[in-house]
Amino acid sequence: MGQRYRASGEEKTVASDQLDCILLKPAKPSQGKQGMDYQVGISAQSAGARHIHMQLLTIAPGGRGKAHKHQEHETAIYALSEATGCWYGESLEKHAIVEEGDFFYIPAGMPHVPYNRSNEREATVLVARTDPNEQESVTLMPELDELLASRQD
Repeated sequence: MGQRYRASGEEKTVASDQLDCILLKPAKPSQGKQGMDYQVGISAQSAGARHIHMQLLTIAPGGRGKAHKHQEHETAIYALSEATGCWYGESLEKHAIVEEGDFFYIPAGMPHVPYNRSNEREATVLVARTDPNEQESVTLMPELDELLASRQD
């Protein structure tokens, strides 16, 4: 039995004995459910990945994502440029500053809201997740967006 994946809009099957390494360029930026711009690299759809997803996330100056969680999947982040911040926790009661060159781990099911600390420059991070699909495990949490907005007023 082979491994199935979708590439360039077409479903493909690769025999197990014919698996190979795949070199990809980042996809064109697209906006995710979280309200931020992603460039997908490795995913089930792009490379047939079964247990990992990797992408670039660019956060506009002063930009902030929507509160969300990835129910069953862990996330690892490496800050490539500029400092970002992240509110996290069941009520977004915790906060981390992720400086350029830092790693940041988010456990499965952890609500979080990433944002760019700079109002002048874009921030870029490399994101790896244990969900090979790009957006399927994203659960938006608008009630936490409201809670965070009320604390910052």
